[in-house]
Amino acid sequence: MNKNPVYIFGHKNPDADAICSAIAYETFKHATGQEEFIAARCGNSNARIDAIMDYFNTPLPQFIGDVTPRISDIMCRSVQSVKRTNTCFEALEKIDQHDVRVLPVIDTERRVEGLISFFQLGEFFIPSPKESRDLRRVHTNIDSIIRSLNAVPIHVVEKNYFEELSVHVGAMDIRSFGEHHKKLKTPIDRSIVVVGDRSDIQKKSIELGVRLLVISGGLSIDPSIVELAKANDVSLIISPHDSATTSWIVRTASQLEGLIETKIHCYQKDDRVSSIKKRIAHLEDPLYMVVEGDKKLIGVFSKSDILRPTRKKIVLVDHNEISQAVDGASEVQILEVIDHHKLGNIPSEQPILFINRPVGSTCSIIADLFRSQKIPLEPSTAGILMSGIISDTLLLNSPTSTALEKELLDWLEPIANVSSEKLAEIIFSTGSVILNQSPKAIIESDCKIYSENELTYSVSQIEELGFNNLKGRIKELKSALKSYKEEHKHFFSMLLVTDINAHDSLLFVACDGVLKEEIKFPTHSRFSTYLLKGVVSRKKQLLPFISSMLKNLGLKN
Repeated sequence: MNKNPVYIFGHKNPDADAICSAIAYETFKHATGQEEFIAARCGNSNARIDAIMDYFNTPLPQFIGDVTPRISDIMCRSVQSVKRTNTCFEALEKIDQHDVRVLPVIDTERRVEGLISFFQLGEFFIPSPKESRDLRRVHTNIDSIIRSLNAVPIHVVEKNYFEELSVHVGAMDIRSFGEHHKKLKTPIDRSIVVVGDRSDIQKKSIELGVRLLVISGGLSIDPSIVELAKANDVSLIISPHDSATTSWIVRTASQLEGLIETKIHCYQKDDRVSSIKKRIAHLEDPLYMVVEGDKKLIGVFSKSDILRPTRKKIVLVDHNEISQAVDGASEVQILEVIDHHKLGNIPSEQPILFINRPVGSTCSIIADLFRSQKIPLEPSTAGILMSGIISDTLLLNSPTSTALEKELLDWLEPIANVSSEKLAEIIFSTGSVILNQSPKAIIESDCKIYSENELTYSVSQIEELGFNNLKGRIKELKSALKSYKEEHKHFFSMLLVTDINAHDSLLFVACDGVLKEEIKFPTHSRFSTYLLKGVVSRKKQLLPFISSMLKNLGLKN
């Protein structure tokens, strides 16, 4: 049985650890028999990530920018439908065979025209007692009656002509039969008479000139009756059913035309489930149509479909804050979180697997899972894990590094067949972000969004081999940071530029005056921005400072 995919996402604006941990965790899941888990990404790659993927001949995870539940996720694509020229009998057959209660009505181009429900058909077949004549009424043609009854045609006149007819059962005495028709005030030439082996009623019906004579019970017909029917242009057929069943089935041969409910509501497959849920809250339609183009039907859904929990499931790695997660994460089921950052605000309606360890990278956690469960590693997977560890810990030089990272790199090196130093050189010598990207792309390349009460703020980080590449770009970087803050309505935005050789950073800040008073770092004379000596970690060094600053301003609980 095929299971729905469960996508493993790193954070928006992914860094190497986010991408590498998603890939490695997919491999871990597959090794433990959980093939439905698939690595994905919700942001663009960068030169360093590309260099890692190229070196280990590993494709990037597929891009999925939004997991918001859409109508396409909940709609039924295999739709049973009818056309307005179908009969009630054909509609009832589909309702019974496919265990549905409602059928869309479409034209020959699959354009939706309305719907027909089991309840509408019920009202037609069981009208109000005051409308007893409606129990006899049928709008159809003889061909439809023959098909509905699976009858044997003996003599048929104008079988495709649609007309309003009245059904009668010839069960009374011959002396009363003619008078009964007069009382009902139904035109004899628009009457259908259902009768068994009563030859007197058969003969009288033909002589009166009924439109159709139906012999029930599969009984044979006297040749003289057949000849009389032909002489009088009266249609004659044999039904395999008894008289009561035959008369009921004849009524089901009515066309759907006059029963179709044309007041329907149509939606698009890309509509958000949350939005449509509000729009249909006060509607009572038994079924909602999903269309494209010129109202071409592609699916249907009911209120119960839209109220069911979403089938989309995801895993988050290297983050646990909704503001950093793939769009729509708050509207789907988060199955697991694997992370090494501070606790965020992930919503959960039920217990989930949540692994959060104070280590240098998420790849450290996943590598330790492989090691502790003695799962064999391919060289490429070992290399991917090493890359995430090296990138996030700056080859063990970051204050976030722990003894675990050193152990894991020593364990992974011989499997990946590459030294940590060589891999670090490949990763960190890849083209400068500052030289190769626009100011806006620099801000967004590894940007994390945080929330505090009702405020949000962003902290971006890039790593460079020295600060020389900043020359001539300070003004445009500050301008881009200010624009980013205003565009996303953040309380403030920061950009940390880290020199991975000197283990120092420059901090650019876009904020209001009251916040600037809380920043006590010295200013770098050459670059006119804050110099943070010995600071290389956003998580372990800069974020605690920000937290303290917000407390001083009374903005943090």
